[in-house]
Amino acid sequence: MSRRGWVLLLTMGVVWGVPYLLIKVAVQDVSPVGVVLARTGVGALLLLPFALRAGGLRVLRGHWPAVVAFAVLEIVGPWFLLSNAERTLTSSTTGLLVATVPIIAVVAGRLVDRRRVALVRWVGLAVGLGGVALLLGPGAAADDPWAVAQVLLAAVGYAVAPIIAERRLQGVPTIPLTTACLGMTALGYLPVYLLTGPHPVPGTPAVLSLVALGAVCTALAFVLFFGLIAEVGGARSTLVAYLNPLVAVTLGALVLDEPLTWGVLAAMVLILVGSAAASRRGSPATGAPVPDPADAALLNPEPEEPARAPQ
Repeated sequence: MSRRGWVLLLTMGVVWGVPYLLIKVAVQDVSPVGVVLARTGVGALLLLPFALRAGGLRVLRGHWPAVVAFAVLEIVGPWFLLSNAERTLTSSTTGLLVATVPIIAVVAGRLVDRRRVALVRWVGLAVGLGGVALLLGPGAAADDPWAVAQVLLAAVGYAVAPIIAERRLQGVPTIPLTTACLGMTALGYLPVYLLTGPHPVPGTPAVLSLVALGAVCTALAFVLFFGLIAEVGGARSTLVAYLNPLVAVTLGALVLDEPLTWGVLAAMVLILVGSAAASRRGSPATGAPVPDPADAALLNPEPEEPARAPQ
């Protein structure tokens, strides 16, 4: 992986580790529909002037089915599900459950592409699911099975959406694409929000959280995310899920005083180790497990040749 790829990966790990904290603060005063509407609306408005300069919606001609599919799987469904789940789950538990994205990506690859899955990846899948089970066990942090199911369903969307972006949206200008996805989501949720009113006026912490969600964790984050997909590919972009839970658990404990129990720590280890094992691939010749190039770079870093500047 290039140096730029690592920078984008680490940056996205932090930027998308913060939303769980902000969502937890926002849902104290704002409905899940309101959170998604505000987040996507702010993000779309901030990016709109740049999108118009980059050609506007006409650059998406011929790509609309893929654009809609990506928006539904990455934004429309997951953001509502996560916001609704965090009404009862802690932000750290939510972040840990989303870390199952690489595991789900393995299953999706098997079902969609009929990819051969090495034994170590199935073991990783089992270990990761063991971490999820630990979160649901007696006295665990996640005592709402329906909320857990919503987060895992959101993780399915997060696992599949980058594959669509990589296969069907390569070459599409990033900012118009992001603006269209956010704008469609905001317009879709606006009537729902109006019909479910009246809504109380949110407090200052909730308002600031929504602004940060829209500006930093949405508008800026998606520009970086598409850059990450272009740099390292859709499959490896899911490695962001290794970093998100570390940020989410740390912020939840430090800012919100969420309990950092041995059960939570053990679940985090199982989920991350399981995700890492599930992300390993088999040797074409023998089927023996070999590290993914991204993981290999962590274990045996070597200086890379500078990337050529685009012509």
